[in-house]
Amino acid sequence: MIQAMLWDVDGTLAETERDGHRIAFNQAFAAAGVPWRWSEGRYGELLAVAGGRERLLHDMQSQAMAPAAAHERSTLAARLHQLKNQHYAAIVSRGELPLRPGVAALLKDCREATTRLAVVTTTSRCNVVALLARHLGAGWAAQFAAVICAEDAPRKKPDPQAYELALQRLAVPAHATVAIEDSPAGVEAARRAQVPVVRTRSHYFPASGAAPVLASGPSLGEVSGWHPQVEFPAKRVTLAQIALWHAAAAAARAAPH
Repeated sequence: MIQAMLWDVDGTLAETERDGHRIAFNQAFAAAGVPWRWSEGRYGELLAVAGGRERLLHDMQSQAMAPAAAHERSTLAARLHQLKNQHYAAIVSRGELPLRPGVAALLKDCREATTRLAVVTTTSRCNVVALLARHLGAGWAAQFAAVICAEDAPRKKPDPQAYELALQRLAVPAHATVAIEDSPAGVEAARRAQVPVVRTRSHYFPASGAAPVLASGPSLGEVSGWHPQVEFPAKRVTLAQIALWHAAAAAARAAPH
């Protein structure tokens, strides 16, 4: 039985990296008079570095006009990151960052089945609030039994800190939960916390990856392209289908070898 569904945010709930954060970073650069711009390709490379401020500091190493002193770089990164979050919130408020297909329906499945919901991300809380308030309404937080953000778990994925904290707050065993993730780092973080994972591939993480998961596919909003295949008769990935994958994996673990 799945007692709780644990949701990553960036790339999972929405294509926030490509259509939100990257654009907001470029708007922050422009607003601060910084002559840098991140293309889709460059931003994809920078996603190997977890965390927005960390990404900025990493990129400064290759920017000729970056401040020379470490403390000046840190100050600039903090300023740019704050500006980025403001521009990101504006992008979301204008309705330019929709939820990915199938996400809203699966959230509804969980609510109707009294499967508890949690957010498990290492993005800033203000970004989570902006996205979920836009799509779920001002009372969105009441729908979630736990909301773990960067402020709660400063160690970035693939460190399992965020998932371990979510399990503590929910007071449920890891095997009774499922994480929805898109990135290799997110999958690894969940797995290190012993949380089974359904991986829904995103723009920047289109490959299935080598780590074992309950299932991997292109979108929660479609039934083709999933491995294992979707068996429950529906036009999208449902909670019932995830429960089938979860039960099959549990049976495989319990089988004698």
